Amino acid sequence: MKRVVHPIEEESYRRLRARLDTSHFPPLTRAVVERVVHSAADLEYATDLVMDEGELEKAHAALHAGAPVVVDVEMVGAGITRRETVCRLRDAVAGPGVTRSAHGMRLAYEQVGPGALWVIGNAPTALEELLTLDASPALVVGLPVGFVGAVESKAALRGSGLPAVSNVSEKGGSAVAAAALNALLYHPASPEAPNESEETL
Repeated sequence: MKRVVHPIEEESYRRLRARLDTSHFPPLTRAVVERVVHSAADLEYATDLVMDEGELEKAHAALHAGAPVVVDVEMVGAGITRRETVCRLRDAVAGPGVTRSAHGMRLAYEQVGPGALWVIGNAPTALEELLTLDASPALVVGLPVGFVGAVESKAALRGSGLPAVSNVSEKGGSAVAAAALNALLYHPASPEAPNESEETL
């Protein structure tokens, strides 16, 4: 079903593009950059985000083929509007050297196994824990926010070689992490379909 876009959102994207030239980005990268910028009203994300178009293409295919989506907190899941998500934080418990967020990642992996898309917008320790698991993710959206551990966990993600969307700075959060995943959800699955980032946003 085609997504219906509110006129306010259309006008917001018009203004965004008037202030930020995204035309040089390849299609999926552009979709992610624009939706993240839109979610935060922060143009600096255009140079802060790090991703690879080829990895996004594979992740996009996996997502539209029904791969599970795991989130670190329910706020991220609430922002993902077209897909059920897995969040095990409520079931998690902190232990010696393990935060609740990290334990939630372990529980989620036990539930979904390899090949999922992981969306982390809150806890750096969740991202750190994911990197210790043999999760073979289709994609990791690693955009935790904070002054302690966020930059380091995202650098570790980029160094891991896993397919990822991350950013260099301390910025991040549930809204931008959900936005990055939504960009892939909203982008048409069929190559013949119109580019939603161009026409319907």
